[in-house]
Amino acid sequence: MIIMKTKLNTRPSMVLWASLVLTLLISSCSESWLDIKPKGRFTEDDLPAGSLEGQIFAAYSGLQSEATSGLPYVAVHNIRSDDANLGSNAGDFASNGPIYDNFNYALSHWLMDSYWTGHYALINLTNNVITAADSIANPDAATLANLGEAKFMRAWAYFNLVRAFGEVPIIDFRITDQASAIRPKSTIAEVYQLIDADLTEAVSVLPLSWDDPLPGRITQGTALALQTKTFMARNMFSQALASAQAVMATGLYDLSVPYNMIFREESENSRESIFEIQALYNQNQTTYGITYASRQGVRGSGDWDLGWGWNVPNERLLGAFEEGDPRKDATVLYSGQVNAPYNEFVPAGLDQDYWNKKVYTNPALRRQYGNRQGAWFNFRVIRYADIVLLAAEAANEIGGDANVDLALGYLEQVRARARGGNTSILPEVTTRDQEALRQAIRHERQVELGMENERFFDLVRWGIDVETMHDAGKTSYQIRNRFLPIPQPEIDRSGGVLIQNPDY
Repeated sequence: MIIMKTKLNTRPSMVLWASLVLTLLISSCSESWLDIKPKGRFTEDDLPAGSLEGQIFAAYSGLQSEATSGLPYVAVHNIRSDDANLGSNAGDFASNGPIYDNFNYALSHWLMDSYWTGHYALINLTNNVITAADSIANPDAATLANLGEAKFMRAWAYFNLVRAFGEVPIIDFRITDQASAIRPKSTIAEVYQLIDADLTEAVSVLPLSWDDPLPGRITQGTALALQTKTFMARNMFSQALASAQAVMATGLYDLSVPYNMIFREESENSRESIFEIQALYNQNQTTYGITYASRQGVRGSGDWDLGWGWNVPNERLLGAFEEGDPRKDATVLYSGQVNAPYNEFVPAGLDQDYWNKKVYTNPALRRQYGNRQGAWFNFRVIRYADIVLLAAEAANEIGGDANVDLALGYLEQVRARARGGNTSILPEVTTRDQEALRQAIRHERQVELGMENERFFDLVRWGIDVETMHDAGKTSYQIRNRFLPIPQPEIDRSGGVLIQNPDY
């Protein structure tokens, strides 16, 4: 939801807009995504050009679901990695650890089931916008921009689904009844064909920036960044490099935010952020936050009841940081010691020794809101550093002296920001050997983006997931575990039209 936070100087129109989107969200989320029916057909008189804002705001609200910005997302994207563990406590680990840490996937589990249904609910919301836009004979620039926002969100949802499940049904139309939503799986290539088409159109119609002051709105740079990531997932290095360089050429993003400031509330929607899911929280007004911070916050008692404590860094991630790398203490929150920047002592004797510091909330805001669970905390989905490192990787894989120069330059940009002026740490990488530089870039992604939902899918696209998991002691991992099983309730609901993934 693209709403000014009430801790900022929110205008009455912002509050009114928040109430509108919340109403749309409540009405749409009370049903299963399969049960959502169209409310009628639009004509040009019913829906004049430029009037899709209400529907696109409802689509933005779909980004705030538990599935797309809460624990299901974290479980699928990060807990499965080699350098993170499920966390929480012994009871939660007993029932969930074997699934996400040891890869004994269940055919039906609430997190996987929610991930599937939540993403298709978002797709349904975007299809409503796209269908409405298609009904307008002569759309103006505002309508086309709304269409671009919807196309981006649909592409993002399908990118998540195709990486998580592999072959999935394509639903690229407005649902008229439950039967119309029952579709067989499409091939991975067909899903990517839809993603490519959606992002190409989004790039062509989205603005570089919006005239209104609303934070978090999708732009051309956002679409280019996602395009970069989808190309890299398929080793399409030349296309990825071009898209990444187009992001850079917008001039709207940079690495000027100090690393230890990126994940503080005051740095939300900074020049580092390309795609950020917004949260709204105010104890005295209509509230709609997100659960991203609460599901990962320190699991303690009293003042340290900050969340459920899922998704914690392990010793493998701690050991990946080079000596003196400041990013380590900006990534890891330690039990039993005082932690910067707020000088809070996290109690010893908790269920976990380490916690994800990238969801660590400001204690002053906890007191201000009378709440400890961080519903006001935005979710940074795509950062500029991610795109810079993907550009470095793509350039190195293409090869040639000019591209090696590019790769080294992009890599150094990220390391220089992390170094923070301390020349005694994080020496510049100078190797021109392709394999050595490949390993340096991969290492940089692990530490720069630690606990940010990238590691598992990086390992898969690099083709080193099995050996890396086994080296980490997660020896149950097999090739089939790259993809989750299709949730059994969806197969049952389809009457057998959906077919389970291989080896499940």
